Amino acid sequence: MENLVSLNIYAFLMVFLRLGTALMIMPGFMSSYVNTQVRLSVSVALSIVLMPLIAPQLPPQPRETLLFLQYIFSEIVVGLFIGLVMQILFTALNLAGFTAGQAIGFGNAQIFDPATQNQSIVVETFLSIVALTVIFLTDIHHLMLSAVIDSYALLPVSAKLPLGDFADNLSRSFNQSFVIGFKIGSPFIAFTIIFYSGIGLVSRLMPQLNIFFLSLPLQIYLGLGLLFITAPVMIIWFTKYFEDGVQQFLR
Repeated sequence: MENLVSLNIYAFLMVFLRLGTALMIMPGFMSSYVNTQVRLSVSVALSIVLMPLIAPQLPPQPRETLLFLQYIFSEIVVGLFIGLVMQILFTALNLAGFTAGQAIGFGNAQIFDPATQNQSIVVETFLSIVALTVIFLTDIHHLMLSAVIDSYALLPVSAKLPLGDFADNLSRSFNQSFVIGFKIGSPFIAFTIIFYSGIGLVSRLMPQLNIFFLSLPLQIYLGLGLLFITAPVMIIWFTKYFEDGVQQFLR
């Protein structure tokens, strides 16, 4: 009985450290409206449920304290890596929302974003909340949890941490998120170029016209119309990109 209890505590700790650390910084779970107690409760509940499934993949409990501490450190680092990659994938939509907000003329219309806990442009906050809602409605958060479970096969507890691969993956994720964010926001970049070119042409043809009085309302109306048309496509494109990014951790 003592050996069984000791084994269960060891398996629970190994599962909880990786899963709990990843949940702390995953998109949606790290939002300010999800307090720390709720995140810890979800991590403990999921660890208890998943422990029998993951326990056969764990190495035997080490007898050396130094090796045990190494396992603990490795699990925390892997959990941080998985959660950070998912968070980087989500920044693609933040970039697209920032681009759209600037194009529409809402650069100074900033509100508190509960997802990032910072001030952000209202369009960026809107797209982030819609994307999180779609992620949970389409059960992509189950895929996020599956990525943590399957990571025990890709990154075993007793294996040496591939820090070089971690750094390379993070850099590629940053690059891909920037490119995807730029592509998602490309309609608003084109809108900005066309709109300001047109306004500049009108100001040259009609110098007596108060172009600043005319341009801002027109920019907001046209920009909101473009956002109304392109928002569903932006969310679908981002959701597909986020899903493909998470699947890299699946077997």
